[in-house]
Amino acid sequence: MKERTDMNRNDATRRVFLKQMAIAALGLAALPSAGFAYVRYAEPRWLEKKEVALKLERLPKEMNGMRVVQFSDVHLGFHYSSEHLSGLGAAINRLQPDMICFTGDLIDYALPSDNETAAIIEALASMEAPLGKFAVLGNHDYYKNSAAVAKILSAGGFTVLVNAAAPVKRNGSTLWVAGLDDQWKGKPDIAKALKQMTPDDFVLLLSHCPDIADTSVRHAVDLQLSGHSHGGQVRIPFYENKFVPKYAKKYVMGLYTLGDGKLQLYVNRGIGVSEYPVRFRCRPELTVFTLQNS
Repeated sequence: MKERTDMNRNDATRRVFLKQMAIAALGLAALPSAGFAYVRYAEPRWLEKKEVALKLERLPKEMNGMRVVQFSDVHLGFHYSSEHLSGLGAAINRLQPDMICFTGDLIDYALPSDNETAAIIEALASMEAPLGKFAVLGNHDYYKNSAAVAKILSAGGFTVLVNAAAPVKRNGSTLWVAGLDDQWKGKPDIAKALKQMTPDDFVLLLSHCPDIADTSVRHAVDLQLSGHSHGGQVRIPFYENKFVPKYAKKYVMGLYTLGDGKLQLYVNRGIGVSEYPVRFRCRPELTVFTLQNS
Protein backbone atom coordinates (compact mmCIF):
# COMPACT_ATOMS: atom_id res chain seq x y z
CA MET A 1 0.00 0.00 0.00
CA LYS A 2 2.85 2.39 0.87
CA GLU A 3 4.51 1.73 -2.51
CA ARG A 4 1.27 2.56 -4.34
CA THR A 5 0.87 5.75 -2.29
CA ASP A 6 4.45 6.79 -3.12
CA MET A 7 3.82 6.11 -6.83
CA ASN A 8 0.66 8.25 -6.76
CA ARG A 9 2.52 11.03 -4.97
CA ASN A 10 5.36 10.89 -7.54
CA ASP A 11 2.85 11.00 -10.40
CA ALA A 12 1.13 14.03 -8.87
CA THR A 13 4.45 15.81 -8.40
CA ARG A 14 5.38 15.08 -12.00
CA ARG A 15 2.06 16.47 -13.24
CA VAL A 16 2.67 19.72 -11.38
CA PHE A 17 6.18 19.98 -12.85
CA LEU A 18 4.91 19.32 -16.39
CA LYS A 19 2.21 21.95 -15.95
CA GLN A 20 4.81 24.51 -14.85
CA MET A 21 7.05 23.66 -17.80
CA ALA A 22 4.09 23.89 -20.19
CA ILE A 23 3.28 27.39 -18.94
CA ALA A 24 6.92 28.42 -19.44
CA ALA A 25 7.01 26.91 -22.94
CA LEU A 26 3.80 28.68 -23.95
CA GLY A 27 5.24 31.95 -22.75
CA LEU A 28 8.41 31.43 -24.76
CA ALA A 29 6.41 30.46 -27.82
CA ALA A 30 4.77 33.88 -27.66
CA LEU A 31 8.12 35.58 -28.19
CA PRO A 32 8.88 37.24 -31.53
CA SER A 33 10.19 34.76 -34.08
CA ALA A 34 13.85 35.69 -33.55
CA GLY A 35 13.50 35.27 -29.80
CA PHE A 36 11.77 31.93 -30.09
CA ALA A 37 14.42 30.72 -32.57
CA TYR A 38 17.04 31.55 -29.96
CA VAL A 39 15.43 29.61 -27.08
CA ARG A 40 14.44 26.71 -29.34
CA TYR A 41 17.49 26.26 -31.57
CA ALA A 42 20.43 28.42 -30.48
CA GLU A 43 20.77 28.24 -26.70
CA PRO A 44 20.10 24.47 -26.40
CA ARG A 45 23.18 23.89 -28.60
CA TRP A 46 25.35 26.66 -27.12
CA LEU A 47 27.56 24.58 -24.84
CA GLU A 48 29.32 26.32 -21.98
CA LYS A 49 32.61 24.78 -20.86
CA LYS A 50 32.92 25.87 -17.27
CA GLU A 51 36.20 25.73 -15.33
CA VAL A 52 35.83 25.31 -11.55
CA ALA A 53 38.75 25.16 -9.11
CA LEU A 54 37.83 23.35 -5.89
CA LYS A 55 39.87 23.62 -2.72
CA LEU A 56 39.36 20.43 -0.71
CA GLU A 57 40.83 20.07 2.74
CA ARG A 58 41.03 16.26 2.76
CA LEU A 59 42.22 15.76 -0.81
CA PRO A 60 45.39 13.61 -0.85
CA LYS A 61 48.34 15.73 -1.92
CA GLU A 62 49.09 13.19 -4.67
CA MET A 63 45.72 14.10 -6.24
CA ASN A 64 46.45 17.83 -6.31
CA GLY A 65 45.74 19.24 -9.76
CA MET A 66 43.51 16.36 -10.88
CA ARG A 67 41.12 17.35 -13.66
CA VAL A 68 37.62 15.89 -13.44
CA VAL A 69 35.07 16.49 -16.21
CA GLN A 70 31.38 16.18 -15.37
CA PHE A 71 28.53 15.92 -17.85
CA SER A 72 24.92 15.14 -17.09
CA ASP A 73 21.36 14.81 -18.39
CA VAL A 74 22.01 13.96 -22.03
CA HIS A 75 18.41 12.80 -22.68
CA LEU A 76 19.20 10.89 -25.84
CA GLY A 77 16.20 10.51 -28.11
CA PHE A 78 14.68 13.90 -27.28
CA HIS A 79 16.40 16.33 -29.66
CA TYR A 80 19.79 14.75 -28.90
CA SER A 81 21.38 11.97 -30.93
CA SER A 82 24.44 9.74 -30.97
CA GLU A 83 25.98 12.19 -33.44
CA HIS A 84 25.63 14.99 -30.89
CA LEU A 85 27.09 12.70 -28.22
CA SER A 86 30.08 12.00 -30.44
CA GLY A 87 30.71 15.72 -30.74
CA LEU A 88 30.45 16.02 -26.97
CA GLY A 89 33.04 13.27 -26.60
CA ALA A 90 35.45 15.23 -28.78
CA ALA A 91 34.86 18.34 -26.65
CA ILE A 92 35.53 16.34 -23.47
CA ASN A 93 38.76 14.91 -24.87
CA ARG A 94 40.02 18.38 -25.74
CA LEU A 95 39.80 19.22 -22.02
CA GLN A 96 42.25 16.37 -21.28
CA PRO A 97 40.53 15.09 -18.14
CA ASP A 98 42.11 12.69 -15.68
CA MET A 99 38.66 11.37 -14.83
CA ILE A 100 35.15 11.65 -16.30
CA CYS A 101 31.92 11.56 -14.29
CA PHE A 102 28.43 11.22 -15.76
CA THR A 103 25.58 12.02 -13.38
CA GLY A 104 22.57 10.38 -14.99
CA ASP A 105 19.73 10.55 -17.53
CA LEU A 106 21.52 9.10 -20.52
CA ILE A 107 18.21 8.58 -22.33
CA ASP A 108 14.94 10.47 -22.22
CA TYR A 109 12.17 7.84 -22.34
CA ALA A 110 12.51 5.38 -25.22
CA LEU A 111 15.40 2.97 -25.56
CA PRO A 112 17.36 3.57 -28.78
CA SER A 113 17.34 1.26 -31.78
CA ASP A 114 20.11 -1.31 -32.16
CA ASN A 115 21.96 0.86 -34.69
CA GLU A 116 21.65 3.95 -32.51
CA THR A 117 22.74 1.96 -29.45
CA ALA A 118 25.92 0.90 -31.25
CA ALA A 119 26.64 4.53 -32.17
CA ILE A 120 25.98 5.67 -28.58
CA ILE A 121 28.39 3.06 -27.24
CA GLU A 122 31.01 4.17 -29.75
CA ALA A 123 30.58 7.81 -28.69
CA LEU A 124 30.88 6.93 -24.99
CA ALA A 125 33.91 4.74 -25.66
CA SER A 126 35.63 7.61 -27.47
CA MET A 127 35.77 9.62 -24.23
CA GLU A 128 39.25 9.28 -22.73
CA ALA A 129 40.36 9.58 -19.10
CA PRO A 130 43.39 7.71 -17.71
CA LEU A 131 42.00 7.44 -14.16
CA GLY A 132 38.60 6.13 -15.20
CA LYS A 133 35.06 6.97 -16.29
CA PHE A 134 32.22 6.68 -13.77
CA ALA A 135 28.45 6.99 -14.01
CA VAL A 136 25.20 6.83 -12.07
CA LEU A 137 21.65 6.40 -13.35
CA GLY A 138 19.00 9.11 -13.40
CA ASN A 139 15.23 8.93 -13.09
CA HIS A 140 14.71 8.94 -16.87
CA ASP A 141 17.04 5.94 -17.19
CA TYR A 142 14.46 3.98 -15.19
CA TYR A 143 11.39 4.71 -17.31
CA LYS A 144 11.98 1.83 -19.72
CA ASN A 145 14.83 -0.43 -18.64
CA SER A 146 17.52 0.79 -16.27
CA ALA A 147 19.54 -2.42 -16.71
CA ALA A 148 19.71 -1.79 -20.46
CA VAL A 149 20.91 1.77 -19.89
CA ALA A 150 23.56 0.57 -17.44
CA LYS A 151 24.68 -1.98 -20.02
CA ILE A 152 25.11 0.75 -22.64
CA LEU A 153 27.21 2.85 -20.24
CA SER A 154 29.32 -0.16 -19.28
CA ALA A 155 29.90 -1.06 -22.92
CA GLY A 156 31.11 2.51 -23.42
CA GLY A 157 33.76 2.04 -20.75
CA PHE A 158 31.96 3.63 -17.79
CA THR A 159 31.89 2.04 -14.34
CA VAL A 160 28.24 2.27 -13.30
CA LEU A 161 27.93 2.78 -9.55
CA VAL A 162 24.61 1.84 -7.94
CA ASN A 163 25.09 2.24 -4.18
CA ALA A 164 28.68 1.21 -4.74
CA ALA A 165 32.17 2.68 -4.89
CA ALA A 166 35.44 2.25 -6.75
CA PRO A 167 38.98 3.29 -5.81
CA VAL A 168 40.98 5.68 -7.97
CA LYS A 169 44.75 5.49 -7.55
CA ARG A 170 47.31 8.12 -8.45
CA ASN A 171 50.95 8.43 -7.43
CA GLY A 172 50.53 5.78 -4.76
CA SER A 173 47.51 7.44 -3.15
CA THR A 174 43.78 6.59 -3.33
CA LEU A 175 40.49 8.42 -3.42
CA TRP A 176 37.07 6.82 -3.73
CA VAL A 177 34.33 7.53 -6.25
CA ALA A 178 30.96 6.45 -4.85
CA GLY A 179 27.64 6.45 -6.66
CA LEU A 180 24.06 6.42 -5.41
CA ASP A 181 20.97 4.94 -6.97
CA ASP A 182 18.51 7.56 -8.19
CA GLN A 183 16.59 9.33 -5.43
CA TRP A 184 13.33 9.53 -7.41
CA LYS A 185 13.03 6.15 -9.10
CA GLY A 186 15.65 4.05 -7.36
CA LYS A 187 16.61 3.18 -3.79
CA PRO A 188 19.65 5.22 -2.75
CA ASP A 189 21.63 3.71 0.13
CA ILE A 190 24.57 5.90 1.10
CA ALA A 191 25.71 3.61 3.91
CA LYS A 192 26.01 0.75 1.44
CA ALA A 193 27.84 2.96 -1.06
CA LEU A 194 30.41 3.98 1.56
CA LYS A 195 30.85 0.67 3.35
CA GLN A 196 34.32 -0.04 1.90
CA MET A 197 35.80 3.25 3.09
CA THR A 198 37.35 4.42 6.31
CA PRO A 199 36.39 7.82 7.77
CA ASP A 200 39.79 9.16 6.65
CA ASP A 201 39.27 8.36 2.96
CA PHE A 202 38.50 11.16 0.52
CA VAL A 203 35.13 10.52 -1.16
CA LEU A 204 33.73 11.97 -4.38
CA LEU A 205 30.02 11.08 -4.47
CA LEU A 206 27.90 10.94 -7.64
CA SER A 207 24.16 11.37 -7.24
CA HIS A 208 21.76 12.29 -10.01
CA CYS A 209 19.49 14.23 -7.65
CA PRO A 210 21.23 17.07 -5.79
CA ASP A 211 18.91 17.48 -2.81
CA ILE A 212 20.19 14.24 -1.27
CA ALA A 213 23.18 16.37 -0.22
CA ASP A 214 21.30 17.03 3.02
CA THR A 215 21.91 13.34 3.74
CA SER A 216 25.40 13.20 2.25
CA VAL A 217 26.63 15.93 4.57
CA ARG A 218 26.02 13.63 7.54
CA HIS A 219 28.52 11.12 6.12
CA ALA A 220 32.22 11.16 5.27
CA VAL A 221 31.71 12.71 1.84
CA ASP A 222 33.92 15.56 0.61
CA LEU A 223 32.50 16.41 -2.82
CA GLN A 224 29.15 15.59 -4.43
CA LEU A 225 28.47 15.99 -8.15
CA SER A 226 24.84 16.05 -9.31
CA GLY A 227 22.59 17.01 -12.21
CA HIS A 228 18.84 16.48 -12.66
CA SER A 229 17.75 20.12 -12.32
CA HIS A 230 18.85 21.30 -15.79
CA GLY A 231 19.40 24.55 -13.89
CA GLY A 232 15.68 25.05 -14.34
CA GLN A 233 16.17 24.95 -18.14
CA VAL A 234 14.05 28.10 -18.42
CA ARG A 235 15.22 30.90 -16.12
CA ILE A 236 12.75 33.74 -16.36
CA PRO A 237 13.87 36.82 -14.36
CA PHE A 238 12.42 36.80 -10.82
CA TYR A 239 11.33 33.16 -11.33
CA GLU A 240 14.76 31.61 -11.89
CA ASN A 241 14.20 28.47 -9.81
CA LYS A 242 10.53 27.96 -10.60
CA PHE A 243 10.85 25.23 -13.23
CA VAL A 244 12.83 22.55 -11.43
CA PRO A 245 11.84 18.94 -10.76
CA LYS A 246 11.39 17.11 -7.49
CA TYR A 247 14.64 16.46 -5.57
CA ALA A 248 16.26 19.52 -7.18
CA LYS A 249 14.25 22.19 -5.39
CA LYS A 250 16.88 23.24 -2.86
CA TYR A 251 20.11 22.93 -4.85
CA VAL A 252 19.50 24.03 -8.45
CA MET A 253 22.77 24.96 -10.14
CA GLY A 254 26.38 25.72 -9.42
CA LEU A 255 28.48 25.34 -6.28
CA TYR A 256 27.16 25.00 -2.74
CA THR A 257 29.01 24.53 0.55
CA LEU A 258 27.31 22.52 3.28
CA GLY A 259 28.13 21.64 6.86
CA ASP A 260 30.43 24.61 7.50
CA GLY A 261 32.63 23.59 4.59
CA LYS A 262 32.57 19.85 5.23
CA LEU A 263 30.84 19.06 1.91
CA GLN A 264 31.02 20.81 -1.42
CA LEU A 265 28.17 20.16 -3.86
CA TYR A 266 28.16 21.03 -7.53
CA VAL A 267 24.96 20.88 -9.62
CA ASN A 268 25.52 20.71 -13.38
CA ARG A 269 22.92 22.28 -15.73
CA GLY A 270 22.99 19.27 -18.03
CA ILE A 271 23.61 18.77 -21.73
CA GLY A 272 20.21 17.99 -23.22
CA VAL A 273 16.63 19.06 -22.64
CA SER A 274 13.55 17.21 -21.51
CA GLU A 275 9.78 17.69 -21.81
CA TYR A 276 10.22 20.88 -23.87
CA PRO A 277 13.13 21.48 -26.29
CA VAL A 278 13.97 24.98 -25.07
CA ARG A 279 16.54 26.72 -22.88
CA PHE A 280 16.52 30.33 -21.76
CA ARG A 281 19.32 31.96 -19.74
CA CYS A 282 20.48 28.43 -18.90
CA ARG A 283 23.00 27.10 -21.40
CA PRO A 284 23.98 23.42 -21.48
CA GLU A 285 27.05 22.84 -19.36
CA LEU A 286 30.23 20.81 -19.49
CA THR A 287 32.17 21.28 -16.24
CA VAL A 288 35.87 20.69 -15.68
CA PHE A 289 37.02 20.71 -12.07
CA THR A 290 40.58 21.16 -10.92
CA LEU A 291 40.93 19.54 -7.51
CA GLN A 292 43.30 21.34 -5.19
CA ASN A 293 44.57 20.93 -1.64
CA SER A 294 43.24 23.70 0.58
